Amino acid sequence: MKWNHKREQYKGYNIYSMKKYVDKKRIIFTSVVIIIVIITLGLIAYYSIDSIIRLKAKQKFDEQLISEKEAIIDKLNQIEIEKKNKLENTKNNLSNIYHSDTKRAFLTFDDGPSQNTETILQILEQYQVKASFFVLGTQVEKKPELVKKIYEQGNFIGNHGYSHNYSAIYSSPQAVLDEYNHTNSLIQQALGDSNFNSHLFRFPGGLAGGKYADIKNQARDLLEQNEIFQVNWNALTGDSEKAKPTPEELMTNLQKTTEGKNSVVILMHDSAAKKVTADILPQVIEYLKSQGYEMKTFYDIMEI
Repeated sequence: MKWNHKREQYKGYNIYSMKKYVDKKRIIFTSVVIIIVIITLGLIAYYSIDSIIRLKAKQKFDEQLISEKEAIIDKLNQIEIEKKNKLENTKNNLSNIYHSDTKRAFLTFDDGPSQNTETILQILEQYQVKASFFVLGTQVEKKPELVKKIYEQGNFIGNHGYSHNYSAIYSSPQAVLDEYNHTNSLIQQALGDSNFNSHLFRFPGGLAGGKYADIKNQARDLLEQNEIFQVNWNALTGDSEKAKPTPEELMTNLQKTTEGKNSVVILMHDSAAKKVTADILPQVIEYLKSQGYEMKTFYDIMEI
């Protein structure tokens, strides 16, 4: 009875067809596995190649970045070297300003600008001559338009400090630098140029000697540390030596102090009280030209 029941259970099954069915399932399963493996290997290969490409690209980028960085550093070093050379040349040129194989004259005006500056500028234009103006900060505040006119006509603008008050400006070396910086800022505002810096200072009363000699010498060193140089004079009209000098006195002083000199830096003033300076300027220019002097400004010897 039992055996008959089992026979009934498998009745209608063909052993061969069952085997064929099982083999087909195995083939499908194996194929799926192979496909999965192939896809997996393909993805692995793709991402491996992509990673290699990306790595090479990054290495190339890094190498390019390093190369560009080195080029920038080299350029900055070159700029720094050129700047140092220009500073050194400027310092040497100013140190040797009184020595020249050819005759040259630097017309300089201190303490302005004032209403006399306008007249002086007209005369300079008439004679096609340029000059150097060492302006006071207090005057720049009052007449910024004249400062701009001085500059736009091709004249050199130097720095004479802010106050011209000896006890204030010479209270310490730092006070000298502070007055320079304050005045430079005012000149920048007048010119509309935030990068302006003349790099040239004239000490009120001159650098040499006097009650504040030690402070001045210390200030000179401090200024140089800040790329600011100074210049005095070796000739003058004497327009500040007395209240009302005559034109004849001024011309006599000019002739005496320029005699036998090839390179002269001539001290004059364009403050409000110095109308006589503006009045005799044509004579000054004509005399210097008759003596073979070529007019120069500090643009001609400064490289910064």
